[in-house]
Amino acid sequence: MKVVLFNGSPKPFGCTFTALSEVAKALNESGVETEIFQLGKDPIRGCIGCGACAKLDGQCVFNDDVVNKALKAAAGADGFVFGSPVYYASANGAMLALMDRMFYAGGKYFQGKPGTCVASARRAGTTSTLDQMNKYLQFANMPVVSSNYWNMVHGNTPDEVKQDLEGLQIMRNLGRNMAWLLKCIEAGKAAGIEPPIRESKIKTNFIR
Repeated sequence: MKVVLFNGSPKPFGCTFTALSEVAKALNESGVETEIFQLGKDPIRGCIGCGACAKLDGQCVFNDDVVNKALKAAAGADGFVFGSPVYYASANGAMLALMDRMFYAGGKYFQGKPGTCVASARRAGTTSTLDQMNKYLQFANMPVVSSNYWNMVHGNTPDEVKQDLEGLQIMRNLGRNMAWLLKCIEAGKAAGIEPPIRESKIKTNFIR
C-alpha cells in the first residue's frame, strides 16, 4: 500500500512539508509506504477546459509542468493527502491548478481511494481552505479521511509548527486513520466485498 502526499507549498521543507511529514511518519509506522510529491516553484498552468484529456487516457494535454508527473504518481497510489499553505483564506494557486487538472484529466486514479487534505497557516483561513480542497475528493467518490479535529497546523516557520503539539497530533491521527482505512479496504477485497456500483453521471442544467 502506498500513499502520495502532495506538497503544494513552493517551499520544499516549510510548514506544509512539516505537517505532511508527520502524517507520513504515522503511515510508515503503520506499514504504509509514502511519497511526498513536491510541486516546486515552477509555474503550473490552470485548466482551460479543452476536453483533450478525454482522449489521452489519464493525462493532460499540457506537458510542460508537473501535472502529468503527478498523475503518474497518482496512478500507482492507494491513498492521497493534499497539503497547502493558506493564501488569502484559500489554497494556493499552484495546488488549485494541480487539483483542477488532475481530477479533470485523471479522475479514474482517485475513484474509491481514500483521500484527505491538510492546511498550514500562520493564523487563520484554514477551515475555508480545507472546505475548498475537500470538494475535489467528494466529487471523485473518494472516502474522506478525518482526524480528531480539522486537519490544520499553525506556525510561521517549521520550528513553530513543531511547537503546535495539537496540530502535530492531528497529523499523526490522520496518518493512522488513513492506514486503518486502507487496511480495511484490502481486507474487504480479500473477503470478496466489491466496490459500490457507480452509475453513469447524470448532468442537468438549471436554465433549460
